[in-house]
Amino acid sequence: MAKAVEQRSSAAASPSEHEETTWGDLSRVRHGWQEVEAEETRLLCQMTIQDSLRQLLALQRAFEPHLQQTEALFRAERLAYLEELQSRLWR
Repeated sequence: MAKAVEQRSSAAASPSEHEETTWGDLSRVRHGWQEVEAEETRLLCQMTIQDSLRQLLALQRAFEPHLQQTEALFRAERLAYLEELQSRLWR
């Protein structure tokens, strides 16, 4: 009986230990995020306009099938955004 109680209490402690590990991992990610952002900024500053356009076109090729499938769902929102963008550019 004592062994069963011990197993239950250790089983109850396991989720908490797992939770602590998960929060610890997330904390490390959060603390390391500034380094990731700094590296991203450095890499973006090194890109030429041609590199940026190649990247944009590669993303468009990758997402184009999905965009075509969902086009009807987002058409009104996209057109409203484009109208608003055009009016801002004219100012």
